[in-house]
Amino acid sequence: MGLRRSMEALFAGRHFDRVVIILCVRWYLRYKLSFRYRVAMIAERGLHLARTTILH
Repeated sequence: MGLRRSMEALFAGRHFDRVVIILCVRWYLRYKLSFRYRVAMIAERGLHLARTTILH
């Protein structure tokens, strides 16, 4: 129960859904992809965002 509460607090107030944030972070850590390529991959999943949204 404590882990779930801390996860909710971690993502509270974020603009994007937690799944999208985790996916972008996973791609950032696992693969050496450019920001533009990651934005294109997110767009394939139906979300349109600016390249600068996922800089860090």
